[in-house]
Amino acid sequence: MEHIRTPKVENVRLLERSCGQRKPSVGTLYLSATHTIFVENNPETRKETWVPHSMVSGVERLPPSPTGSQLILRCKDFRVILVLIPQERDCVDIHASLARLSRPEKYSELYCLSFNPNVNKEQREESWAFVDLAADYRRMGVPNNLWVTTAANSEYRVCDTYPSELFVPKSATPAVIVGSSRFRSRGRFPVLSYFHQDTLAAVCRCSQPLSGFSGRCQEDEMMLQAVMKSNPGSDYIYVVDTRPKLNAMANRAAGKGYENEDHYTNIKLQFIGIENIHVMRSSQQKIVDVGEMRSPSMTDFLFGLENSGWLKHIKAILDAGVFIARAVADEGISVLVHCSDGWDRTAQACSVASLLLDPYYRTIRGLMVLIERDWVSFGHKFSHRYAHLDGDPKEVSPVLDQFLECAWQLSEQFPCAFEFNERFLIAVHSHIYSCQYGTFLGNCEKERRDLRLREHSHSVWPQLWKERSQFTNPLYQTDLSPSQGVLRPNTSPYCFKLWKGLYNHTEKSMPPRQSPADFLSTVREESKQLEEELTNQQEVPPGGTAHHHHNHQPGSRQATHSPDGETNHVGEGGGSTEEEED
Repeated sequence: MEHIRTPKVENVRLLERSCGQRKPSVGTLYLSATHTIFVENNPETRKETWVPHSMVSGVERLPPSPTGSQLILRCKDFRVILVLIPQERDCVDIHASLARLSRPEKYSELYCLSFNPNVNKEQREESWAFVDLAADYRRMGVPNNLWVTTAANSEYRVCDTYPSELFVPKSATPAVIVGSSRFRSRGRFPVLSYFHQDTLAAVCRCSQPLSGFSGRCQEDEMMLQAVMKSNPGSDYIYVVDTRPKLNAMANRAAGKGYENEDHYTNIKLQFIGIENIHVMRSSQQKIVDVGEMRSPSMTDFLFGLENSGWLKHIKAILDAGVFIARAVADEGISVLVHCSDGWDRTAQACSVASLLLDPYYRTIRGLMVLIERDWVSFGHKFSHRYAHLDGDPKEVSPVLDQFLECAWQLSEQFPCAFEFNERFLIAVHSHIYSCQYGTFLGNCEKERRDLRLREHSHSVWPQLWKERSQFTNPLYQTDLSPSQGVLRPNTSPYCFKLWKGLYNHTEKSMPPRQSPADFLSTVREESKQLEEELTNQQEVPPGGTAHHHHNHQPGSRQATHSPDGETNHVGEGGGSTEEEED
């Protein structure tokens, strides 16, 4: 609270430009330790706007005008909020306060460490156990006679950015594991990410080798040999370097680089060409700039979209996932994936591949498990990439944003294959930045343990699960044909779209009307009721008749049955848009 110079200002005008609001609202602005809160004066609505300080990416103060002094709040979820404050002195104070509050210097200042929902200690501990990665590996059939757990990284001894529990090839000895880790950037040696039970092929991950121009390591070569042996059906593995080849070659001058196929005789090296975090940060900013253009022409919009390169980058990430999925599912070949340090592009490629390979990860709970595994546990640098603390702006980059966008692009191509809808992806995106929960805090498992986050904060997953009726895709089909078990997307450029739901908040502020998703949910619910009714009619009690009489209320849907057995619905839908929870 010591950073708040002025906690309350009256007669403030607020305009949320990104939501298409044209007329400013008048009300009172409050600053708390965790939020900027605006309450409308209108006694009928008293609408409240809450913006967590951690969601503010920038605060700009414009020169004063006769009507007052203006602030522009730019948010990490792409909202843009204009605030007009009557007195310049108040504006200066609010600006200085927000500039500091939106740049916390230590974890103890973050929202999740003061957020205290009404749950007891046992419920909090249960919330952290909601996602069970060991259960997911058991679902894959691991451990088995090919892949086993290793104690090598207990207490994070070998690699402090990896989880303590890891799966490695059964033939990999502790000496091979330790030797390989010393030859890999940040000690991130090859470990299992996903095991495909049908083909016995695996998706593994690591970081770049410290090979330079001619360096080699016997233990690392033995480690890759062990990965290959863990798939009895093949005599080589793919090594997917997700970087552009020029970038990988440049790293050789710094004593790093990529695998030499003369030294690793059992590999086929494949470069994918996903650009680095700096290119991605710049690209997303250009997309945001396009969204802020005032009444752009079609030419201006299309030029801005093309110039950003954003969809080209999304395509590159999806292409990496497609290559890995084809190798594992179609060829039965294991794949080892790396970039430079193995926590950005590697996480993107492995998680997209898992989405394509396994229908489980296309469910609401499955996506939670996937993010927890490939991003949270494997040491994606959340606090650096999403600016949770004031730090180096060059470390910030929308890496997980891009994975969520790949999931959205896939759901557009396969609308029946995903249990979750766009709202779920956007909710996850918001929580990555909001710091309301401890799930996405810190840069690795060890750091989260040292911060004792499980004792002082809560997991976001149970809360999202509780709200799952909002996040369910009414078109989802669990009984897909076997050919849709593995998704095979078209990654031609024309198949990619701008994700308006994330970048263009104007659509969310349109006058309330029943969305197609809500309408489909209603139809699905009514169809279920009609099927139950039909079942009841067909159940003939002893000595009874199958012809039960039902009174239909005016406006309700009725069913007439055609000779071929199909059900035709008659009348308008009068059901609730709420779905029942299982």
